[in-house]
Amino acid sequence: MTHGGSRLFPVLTWTLVLLGIWLWAREVTDGGLPGRVGLPWATADEGREMPPAARPLSGSAPPRSVEIETLGVRADIVERGVDAAGGVEPPPMSSPDLVGWYGGGPTPGAAGSSVLVGHVDTEREPAVFYALSTLEPGAEVRVERADGAVAEFTVRGVDVVEREEFDAERVYGASGPASGSGQRDAELRLITCGGTFDRERQSYSANVVVSAYLTGTTTSA
Repeated sequence: MTHGGSRLFPVLTWTLVLLGIWLWAREVTDGGLPGRVGLPWATADEGREMPPAARPLSGSAPPRSVEIETLGVRADIVERGVDAAGGVEPPPMSSPDLVGWYGGGPTPGAAGSSVLVGHVDTEREPAVFYALSTLEPGAEVRVERADGAVAEFTVRGVDVVEREEFDAERVYGASGPASGSGQRDAELRLITCGGTFDRERQSYSANVVVSAYLTGTTTSA
């Protein structure tokens, strides 16, 4: 599949793909940890001084791994496409420590909103994004790319989006350039299940959505 770092998609197509991500995250979780009824979450702190946005990276090198130091997360990233039903193909439940990147959208660090998805748990144990909802604005997310660049993102906000309130434009649209320059930022969305777990339906009631933006770049060692 061609990587879409600089490629723009028709709005309808992109919205449908993102809706597929939403439907996956709401329905695919096979279980929930016993006794768990919900997750805490942070919201954007408008009073916090945030760093300026960095210039988006050029090229379309795919991501290789993601690191969230405050959560103790370092995970390999695998490219995912869409399945026969038109939704985004998630990482396999047999590998709950993997993170999936939607390869039809921008690569992390390129202009636009790139999307990483991961499971919150399995029937037996927490998965890679179990603690995602506890992130706070200002936290750092580092994504290593195949070209050796490490895109450093700063979390702008964390939200829990209920299924009845899902709005693709609000969830996945640009949250505004932090620099005020008017250029389109390189943004990142980290998504997992959240809300309450319905054991009868075997699904969560919401998604945890972390919004972050590019604030720096280094090279991998």
